[in-house]
Amino acid sequence: MIENTSIKSRIRVVIIYAIIILLGLLCLLPLWNVVCISFSSSAAVAAKKVGLLPVQFTTAAYAKILEDSQFWRSFGISVIRVVLGLAINMILIALMAYPLSKTKSEFGARNIYMGFLIFAMLFSGGMIPTYLVIKKLGLLNTIWALVLPGAVPIFDIILVMNFFIGIPKSLEEASVIDGATPLQILLYVYLPCSKPSMATVALFSIVGHWNDFFGGLIYMTKIKNYPLLTYIQSLSINLEELVKAGTDAATLTNLAEVSNKNLDAAKIVVAVVPLLLIYPFLQKYLITGIVLGAVKE
Repeated sequence: MIENTSIKSRIRVVIIYAIIILLGLLCLLPLWNVVCISFSSSAAVAAKKVGLLPVQFTTAAYAKILEDSQFWRSFGISVIRVVLGLAINMILIALMAYPLSKTKSEFGARNIYMGFLIFAMLFSGGMIPTYLVIKKLGLLNTIWALVLPGAVPIFDIILVMNFFIGIPKSLEEASVIDGATPLQILLYVYLPCSKPSMATVALFSIVGHWNDFFGGLIYMTKIKNYPLLTYIQSLSINLEELVKAGTDAATLTNLAEVSNKNLDAAKIVVAVVPLLLIYPFLQKYLITGIVLGAVKE
């Protein structure tokens, strides 16, 4: 391939890169502003002086969050939820996507199951019926109330199913000749060939479980059982109530450096950091998994 080195071509490349950089900055600058607010004093934030650099640098907002023992308990609950939810999601996705990737002649009830899945994806039971089911099963204030309602992610199943359909049939036929069972074919043929798709749905599952705060708000009646996002969402500072409660002067002085805006910004940063640590390891599979799994030939 001969590279076009004309002036027009170079100008076009420069313009494209400039647009990409501009769009990247439009996405990053608001996030950077949130980080700066979290490290600025409450007076500077209230006066709207914080731009792209912290004003009157302080870590009081993070100290308020991290010094709380309940924060670490909630962090542990969220980690357990992500690990448990991810394991359940991946197992059910693989076990459901594999038979649904077969033709009707190979799996006679395929269309019936697909009909159930599509109907359930379009029409959910709603929040109140789901809550009543969870309550009736005695799952309130347990980790299962956070994991089981989303145990079968239908969109992810369809994504992986379409990826499975694209795997050459000859690989399965060769495995059958060698005496492999359907489970062995799934484990040793389909899953190794489906790393991009499985990594993509794994990322969806991790982000979904980690970012969900509403489930903890509904199904947990005790603060000690809150997952991390639910707990930090409930954090706020009310100095008037603290004064009435007889809080000592030193504590009030420290808390005066923090406003709810600082605290909200710190919440966002704390919630995003774990996902930023995980994303780079799965990002390379994301686009490939979505594109190949979303198209049915």
